[in-house]
Amino acid sequence: MLAFEPVNRNMESTFSEASVETPPQRGALPLVLTLDTHGVPHRWITWQHACFYYAKNQVAWTLGEQAFTVYGGRNRLTGERSEITASSIIAVKGKAMAMKSFNQVPPLSNRELFHRDRQICAYCADVFPGAKLTRDHIKPFSKGGQDTWMNVVTACRACNERKSDRTPEGAGMELVYLPYVPNRAEYLILTNRRILADQMEFLAQHVPAQSRLHRKSV
Repeated sequence: MLAFEPVNRNMESTFSEASVETPPQRGALPLVLTLDTHGVPHRWITWQHACFYYAKNQVAWTLGEQAFTVYGGRNRLTGERSEITASSIIAVKGKAMAMKSFNQVPPLSNRELFHRDRQICAYCADVFPGAKLTRDHIKPFSKGGQDTWMNVVTACRACNERKSDRTPEGAGMELVYLPYVPNRAEYLILTNRRILADQMEFLAQHVPAQSRLHRKSV
């Protein structure tokens, strides 16, 4: 269990005589995974945001083995110090955790695309560092292609240049894997580099079978 002082000024109204002491280094603590009350993954939040939910009594239930404690100020009457112990996975009450968010198409970016495809070029099947990868549109813009998860794959620069403004068929190149839209759970995995073991175990249960996260190789 981790213990430290809060630095979120919004928490001062929650703790009587809240005094901010030495704050943790930026990014020192992992993000907290939030769920809706049905147990559906929602998003990552900071420890400050998690404490806000606890202070407002919006945490319905918790999961996970990891936890941390935030200490506030001392009560002027009792002398007791305020504290909140937060879990690494929390279910949050309220409209912000609507079920529909789980089925929404996540935003597309190169970082998440490369992670989805395990940094493997869809044409030569070699693995490359992110700096040598590109986003290739299977059906080019010039032929009516769209910038969507189902029309993009990871490609090394050499293969992308070879394919040029053509379809794979037109360039005589074969895809070694097919694109797919990551669901909410997989997207949460793709967007966080510091996932705790209990968070990963929970999210993995919600990742679809076709996800390349289940495979060591294509």
